[in-house]
Amino acid sequence: MAETLPDSVMMHSDALLERARQGDKNAQGKLVQLWYKRIYNFAYKFFFDHDMAMEVAQKTFISMHRNLTGLQEVARFKSWLYTIAVNYCREELRKRKASRSVSLNEFPTADGEVSFKWEASNGRADNPERQLRQTELSDLLQQCLMELSVEQREVVIMKEYEGLKFREIADALQISENTVKSRMYYGLDGLKKILIKRNITKEALGYEL
Repeated sequence: MAETLPDSVMMHSDALLERARQGDKNAQGKLVQLWYKRIYNFAYKFFFDHDMAMEVAQKTFISMHRNLTGLQEVARFKSWLYTIAVNYCREELRKRKASRSVSLNEFPTADGEVSFKWEASNGRADNPERQLRQTELSDLLQQCLMELSVEQREVVIMKEYEGLKFREIADALQISENTVKSRMYYGLDGLKKILIKRNITKEALGYEL
């Protein structure tokens, strides 16, 4: 499984972060523009639900605005932001379980408002049939991911699809790097077993997990 998202949205200067940390509203707005899609995508992959992803993203950036001035090291901004997002994901999950007793194995239908390709691509989808196939595979992979434990899912999303380094994930989740690597190993192993159970081959996916 390979990270396919470009890192262009990650490219911001320490100077921008410093201005935002000092209360510059324009700089803070720029940070939201740069990071909103990444945080939304993380939450969407966590829940497979547009409304919950929007809720988490909104709360994450409200918290960012309120607490950024207290961030002591701008180099920790990325892991700090993901810490906030993870905490809100967990909070929404607790609310969801308490109010609806929804099983993690019940998958809401994606509304397609935000398009995110989970599969590695050998080129752009150039016809409707291929686009439909990619969407179907994306939904299948999302459903498989939802069968993992919350702890494994967090790590797999952060590493494989958000491109965070092990140390950044450890920082964001406030656990050791060895724990991150362990959850990653068991998470990927679990995905392989789920894919095998569903008779989904690496040839069908277009990459090797």
